[in-house]
Amino acid sequence: MDREQKFALVTGCGAGGIGEALVTEYARASIHAIATVLPNESSDHLVKAGITFFTLDVTSDQSILDLKGKVQKLTGGYVDVLVNCAGIAYTMTAIDTDVVAVQRMFDVNVFGPMRMVRTFHDMVIQAKGSIVNIGSIGGIIPFIYGSSYNASKAALHHWGNTLRVEMAPFGVKVITVCHVYTLG
Repeated sequence: MDREQKFALVTGCGAGGIGEALVTEYARASIHAIATVLPNESSDHLVKAGITFFTLDVTSDQSILDLKGKVQKLTGGYVDVLVNCAGIAYTMTAIDTDVVAVQRMFDVNVFGPMRMVRTFHDMVIQAKGSIVNIGSIGGIIPFIYGSSYNASKAALHHWGNTLRVEMAPFGVKVITVCHVYTLG
């Protein structure tokens, strides 16, 4: 059966970021955009744009499971596009790195997408959809003071490359977008 309505679930849709821009464009293209924001984050920009949103912490299995229940109810069990956009940056000289801060960044930038795919893969497979990971040029070409951030994005890129091969037999595309990270 060919479904008329397509659904795009995008993590990390805070005001002024890549996620917000993506859900705005999906909505403009008549794709039902589902945005996520952190529980303590403003959603005024999404309300104003009329975009469906839910709270989500990609570092919490329970938060992701709660989101899945809401998305299943909304979509009937389909996610055509899952965009792993939630991310944080940490810039510091490699020798002065705060390992706890880097662990937190990896938890969001790498393990967050892993959790999302583990939880939502059945809905993406059902739709024969796509998984999009927002990477960074820093995962390919290192920039100074970004060793830890670069490492998190390199890990995401390589995980996504393997995921692409593993999901192909299910008719699911996996894409990594390399954005340019700018300081300031």
